[in-house]
Amino acid sequence: MKHPFPARALALALAPVAALAQAASDNPLEEIVVISSRVPMPLREVGTAISVIDEEEITRRGFNSLAEILRTQPSVAASNTGGPGKATALRIRGEEGFRTKVLVDGIDITDTSGTQFSPRMEQFLSSGIQRVEILRGPQGLMYGADAGGVINITTLTPRDGLGGRLAAEAGSFGTREFSGSVGGDLGAVDFLLGIADFRTDGFNSRSTDTDLRDDDGYENSTYNGRLGWDVTDTLRLSVAGRRSEGENEYDNCFTVDTFASSNDCTDDFSQDAVRVAADYNGQQFTHQLAFSENRTEKDFFTEGRRSFGADGELSRWSYVGSWRSGEVLRLVYGLDRETQAIDDGSFDRDRDQTGIYGEVQGRFADGITVTAGARNDDNDDYGSFTSYRVSGAWVTALAGGELKLRGTWGTGFRAPSLYEISYNRGPFAFPPAATADLEEETSEGYDLGVAWAGERGQYLELTWFEQQVEDQIFFDLVGFSGYLQEDGESESRGVELAASWPLAAGFTVDGNYTWNDAETATGEQRARRPEHLGNLGFTFTGRDERLKLGAHLRLSRDAVSTAATPLDDYEVVDLNASFELFPGLTLFGRIENALDEDYEEVPTYNTAERAAYAGLRYRF
Repeated sequence: MKHPFPARALALALAPVAALAQAASDNPLEEIVVISSRVPMPLREVGTAISVIDEEEITRRGFNSLAEILRTQPSVAASNTGGPGKATALRIRGEEGFRTKVLVDGIDITDTSGTQFSPRMEQFLSSGIQRVEILRGPQGLMYGADAGGVINITTLTPRDGLGGRLAAEAGSFGTREFSGSVGGDLGAVDFLLGIADFRTDGFNSRSTDTDLRDDDGYENSTYNGRLGWDVTDTLRLSVAGRRSEGENEYDNCFTVDTFASSNDCTDDFSQDAVRVAADYNGQQFTHQLAFSENRTEKDFFTEGRRSFGADGELSRWSYVGSWRSGEVLRLVYGLDRETQAIDDGSFDRDRDQTGIYGEVQGRFADGITVTAGARNDDNDDYGSFTSYRVSGAWVTALAGGELKLRGTWGTGFRAPSLYEISYNRGPFAFPPAATADLEEETSEGYDLGVAWAGERGQYLELTWFEQQVEDQIFFDLVGFSGYLQEDGESESRGVELAASWPLAAGFTVDGNYTWNDAETATGEQRARRPEHLGNLGFTFTGRDERLKLGAHLRLSRDAVSTAATPLDDYEVVDLNASFELFPGLTLFGRIENALDEDYEEVPTYNTAERAAYAGLRYRF
């Protein structure tokens, strides 16, 4: 006799390497997410702040860069330095990009070779991405260090039988992209192979480039694959892999011999990532054991000569288990053991970190869910740190839909990076940094939210949040002695509004607004954090779903530079359209920055003018 939930069904929800379950109802609270507690939960039971981007929205928006899609969500701000492939930071609720943890098919793709551990978001294409979940606020409980927010990315998953897809696109700035995938579910075995190749001539990335005044291009080739085997009804084995290669041109570097300024700069990037996992699902217990690894290589060149390079490696063993007592009580527990390494020619260092955690989930009558948990991490460099999180959610019927009240409080931390520690112990540092004993940054935050969900997919949500970071690590820009720690707390507080409302005749309006007051420990506004962020979209889907149209507005207000000078306020309008010519073949196009807004997100770095793109997609 088969178990009620075979291992394959659970693995698809529990492991980020597979597709997440989709609710049959149009009620958004029925959607299943895994990012909050690393096990599948319906949104109605989740007390944390989560937003979800599905494949339809990713495809409709059409942006080549995944970062451009992520920045359409509440409290997600981005800073780009001159176009595709250029350094891009994503900030969730006003925190630095290196406090955001990014997982792809369950693999932590943090680049450990940088000055801080952070994901290289400029290297991520949207092609081949099926789903994204974004978890906001300090998340040390489930994810350990460097989790001031979490982004969980799932690539395309196999479908029944054999099939695939092909896409080709071309447009402004000499841009062209080709992508494709093939895969299938053959019963006990399923597989998928995908590839995306993106190239653009770009534009002059920096206004200070007055000598060459050349276009700064970018090339990216990304390969991904997965293989799964249902050994029994309760046991599933899987493997997922990914390789990303990027070649980028940029401005403002220095020559190797004379250290003179130059605008003839290039960098090469590659990252290899793999994950193997075993999932078991019994009547009361579930178990997942996985090993993942990513290796990053970077090389920088000035006028054709190599000026700098660095290698990074992050490997992790992880175990996630759960025990359920009926529908009332569930325990979630796990263990993570990871090794971090950097080698840049000057610093060659590695360390281990072990985390153990547990969470109790209680489901009570009248739609109440409460969770509480703790985690202890032990790091070779700074010792032990304990994180906590409690959350609650209550759902009740209201006005033909459901009202949800929720709240969460959590803590987290960021360990000093390998580079920060090595620099202070190396020949370039001097007092006070050389004698500083760097400790972990700590964070704490809470949010309170209210949401209403209707049976036709209507959704309204309001959230208030506050969070603090203490003992923030920074580079000494006065004496250039090295890395120091700040006394006091930097703070971020704000309001998030989100709404989606289907209208008559195939029209839908959706949008979000974020007010974010982010301050340093001395009470000054934190750099590149817009106080006001907004997104507003109108979409139309024809009765037969062959024609789809969209118009989207994104605005930013009241941000300052690192010199505390005002940055540009701006509004960007994007348009998109697609039409299914015949079953499987779709013609699509979009206009980015349709009103040709002229603005800078980072001083002296240019942004794209009006641009148009068109292409074909074919599914078979």
